[in-house]
Amino acid sequence: MDALSQVETWGASTVAVGVLRDGEVIASRGHGDVDFRWASVTKPAVALATLVAAEEGTIDLDEAAGPEGSTVRHLLAHASGLPFEGATPIAKPGRRRIYSNTGFEQLADVVARAAEMPFEEYLRAAVFGPLGMDAQLRDTAAAGIHGTLDDLLALARELQEPTLVAPETLAEATSVQFPGLGGVLPDVGRFDPNDWGLGVELRDSKQPHWTGSHNSARTFGHFGGSGTFLWVDPEARVACACLTDREFGPWALEAWPRLSDAVLEEA
Repeated sequence: MDALSQVETWGASTVAVGVLRDGEVIASRGHGDVDFRWASVTKPAVALATLVAAEEGTIDLDEAAGPEGSTVRHLLAHASGLPFEGATPIAKPGRRRIYSNTGFEQLADVVARAAEMPFEEYLRAAVFGPLGMDAQLRDTAAAGIHGTLDDLLALARELQEPTLVAPETLAEATSVQFPGLGGVLPDVGRFDPNDWGLGVELRDSKQPHWTGSHNSARTFGHFGGSGTFLWVDPEARVACACLTDREFGPWALEAWPRLSDAVLEEA
């Protein structure tokens, strides 16, 4: 796939990128066995573990969690009212879309208490082990996964064709939660609405966006501050995963959409 040669111009010391179609890797480039910091691409994996816990009956998506009036669902959808960092709410639950690392840290605590084990152990047992991933949660549940491109492609495959949760659960997770909430997509801009699912951002009609102009409105995924991203386009049946060691910046908002469009043209 010629499109992947674009990553050589990004100025990253180390980069790895792969593309799946219908759950099968059709192209990859770069250092596939290097351990990268995923940064906020951690969140979809943490969300998947939470969905597994919900299906097992360990937790309920609508049980109280986080600030007063908030639930697990609010935390997953960045609708709890918690700020980016810090435990003091800056809005009532369900009123604004406020991207919150603290919300995911509190989410992990909820799962850990209910499962009666450290969250990193639950994540390994519920997601990493079953998917054959060697990734590790080394720090916060908001941004602390380290792993290889192979690990991220395994997660992407699960988000295309779920095996750990029911298809209906994944469909719910990739649909709008708390419709109509406006808010800021960090480092991209303000959108009204700023639609999210459960642990994944929804592209919908957002423009500009870090995915491509050819990505369908149903595209979902996440990007991270360490220059990482994962998107899944259900209509194209294509997913793209990328790990780098170049911190996110304006370069990414130019390079990633161009790469995404080229991938979709070739896939």
